[in-house]
Amino acid sequence: QVQLVESGGGLVQTGGSLRLSCAASGINVSIKNMGWYRQAPRQQRELVAGVTPGGSTNYADSVKGRFTISRDNAKNTLYLQMNSLKPEDTAVYYCNRFGGSIYVWGKGTLVTVSS
Repeated sequence: QVQLVESGGGLVQTGGSLRLSCAASGINVSIKNMGWYRQAPRQQRELVAGVTPGGSTNYADSVKGRFTISRDNAKNTLYLQMNSLKPEDTAVYYCNRFGGSIYVWGKGTLVTVSS
């Protein structure tokens, strides 16, 4: 059974940084297209960053240059380093697969950026 557990969210001021973690079990994140999604209030969930098994990364235009996705294969964990945070980055952040069947969503981790 696949389990994805996100952590690392919190309240931060505009311009601040946070590092999110996603601990995975039941899958090997190193051989899957894995990504970070976010869902802001009253908005649809969107993919903001992804990493392929080969290490190629892609980012939504809204976060390009500020967010960095990475993974630790030994820990089977996905990370999202978020810098220069803006109020519009406020959302619940989730990790999951992209480009294929989605796994059961974790609870996510809330990021709140104050202005």
